[in-house]
Formats: sequence, C-alpha cells, structure tokens
Amino acid sequence: MMKAVVIKEPKNISLENKEIPVPGENFVRIKVKAAAICATDLEVLDGNIPANYPLTPGHEWSGIVDAVGSEKDAHWLGKRVIGSSDVVCLMCEACRSGDWRYCKDFEEIGFRRDGAYAEYAIMPAYGLVELPEKVSFEEGALCEPLGVALGTLEKAEAKFGQTCLIIGAGSIGLCMLAAAKAMGMKDIVVCAASRGRLEIAKQMGASHVIATKETDLMEAMKTIRPGGTDVVIDCTGIEECIQMSLKLARKGGVVALAGYGRGKIMNIRIDDVHINNLKLIGAGNNWNKHKQAVTLMKDGQVDLSCCISEKISLEEYAKGLDMARKRPEGFVKAIFVNE
Repeated sequence: MMKAVVIKEPKNISLENKEIPVPGENFVRIKVKAAAICATDLEVLDGNIPANYPLTPGHEWSGIVDAVGSEKDAHWLGKRVIGSSDVVCLMCEACRSGDWRYCKDFEEIGFRRDGAYAEYAIMPAYGLVELPEKVSFEEGALCEPLGVALGTLEKAEAKFGQTCLIIGAGSIGLCMLAAAKAMGMKDIVVCAASRGRLEIAKQMGASHVIATKETDLMEAMKTIRPGGTDVVIDCTGIEECIQMSLKLARKGGVVALAGYGRGKIMNIRIDDVHINNLKLIGAGNNWNKHKQAVTLMKDGQVDLSCCISEKISLEEYAKGLDMARKRPEGFVKAIFVNE
C-alpha cells in the first residue's frame, strides 16, 4: 500500500492508503521524491478544471524509476528522472511533429489521470528526462513551470538583447524571469500587486520591480521604457493586466498570454492590437521543454532554489494547499518531499 492525496470530488480531499500502481506498456512507475503544488491544482480541487474524480493531483514532480511496463524501458530502472505528464498516442500527425498537446487522445497526468501527490505514480516512459545528480529532486520538480516559461519565450520569438516586461511574480512569472535572463534578454521589469514576491524577483536579477498597489504601472513604464517593451508577458490571466499588456508593448511588439483565465470572458480593445501591429500569443503549456529546463539548471544558468518556500510531507497536504491559496508574503511554492 502507499499514501496518496485524493480529491474524491470537488472540495473533498483527504490522505488515503491506495494500492501501489502497476505500469502498463510505455509507462513506468516513479517512486516520487518531490512534487510541487501548482495553482492549477487548486482549480482541480475547486472543480473549475475538468478532471476525472476521484483523482490524485500533481504534475510537477521528480523521482526514481521503480518499475517498468515493458522490457524496452528497463534501462530507466533506478534512474533519477523528471518528465512530461502528457499521455499521447505517439502516432497521429500532431504527435509525430512534436505537438503532443494537440494529440486527439491527449490526457494530462494530475488532471485526467492520477498524479504525483503520492509515494508512487505512473508516468509515460517516452517523456522521461534523466535528472543529473547536481540538481536536487526539489528543484527538478520545478522543471515543469520552467518549461512553461521556455515554451512561452519560444512562442513569442523572444531574442537576445530584447527588453521584457513580466506581469505577475508567482512561480510562472519568476520562471519567466529566470528563462529571460538565461537567454540574454535585457532590462527585465517584473511587476506584481504587492511586494511579497518582488524581493525574490530582485534576488533573481530583475532590473526593475514594481508593486502596482503602490505605483501606477502605466506611469512607471513611461519613465522606464517610454517607447514600449519588446516582449510583454502576462502571467496573471487577469483582465486588467491583459489590457495593460496591450498598451505597454512597443509598436510591432509581442504580448504573450501565459496566465490561466479561469474560463472568464474578457474585454480587450482590439485597436490596441490592430493599430499597433502587435503579435498576440497564447502560451498555455510547456511543450516538452523538460530537457532544456534541466540542462539550464545543471549548467548553473537557472537557479530556482529561492522559489522553494516550504517543504512538506504528504500528511501536511492541507497546510501546503492553504499556503498556495493564501500566498503569505514571500511564498512561491510548497513542495511535497518523500524520503
């Protein structure tokens, strides 16, 4: 038997004893060493994202391969790994081109299938990436949100030397900062409603930080970057922030929407896009950037250790979820750690 956090139905969550799962063909069993709490896990708990209940959440993870479903994957046994949580057919046109999220049979672990808030989890063998010894399991679990940032910047066609404005300083916003710095973007501004996480952004090397409850963002950016910004990334999914993003990009610039909008219908001024020839990009996932993410960590180009705010046991799931929801000052991520 194993311990696992289970959402039985929306708003009904508990720690349970479950049978240890057995991997099928193309899958492996992971002895989970670390699993990070993501804000979208709260949406699953609240019933705001389609999910197959009862469900164990958790799609940001690392661990050791404990069992394999077929002999062809036996070389993974005993290895430290991270990996994609995308379950796909591998045969359709989308899969063959690498666009797994467009697979007609796509399912994501932690949403449609049991995830990593557990002692063991089943993951696709084809999505595994080896985790180097010099990268901790806790940091390895953050390769998923770092992959979101890398995929966003790729979609935005961000380039070395371009300016960048990041709206939102949660885990995705801070990962955007880390990725933007690693690829050589300059004069990076990070803004958030309060100063709670902006000290971490400064520590990670942001050129400017702006607390929008204290300072008018539009006025501040007129001083910092009067001609507008090359790449503006919204990591909030909030209507007002998206509206400001369109006004703060330079003419011909790029606005990338990386924040989850929670299904809301929003108003934007289309002429802000049309007249200023903006490129507006949807950027909602990581597009299998785990290998690139872990390489940046291994080579010392990205350090996300300051984003690990709390290490907790599975028994402390309520504490971790409460922190993720209330976001006390300076809090970024709570991570389940299994010995």
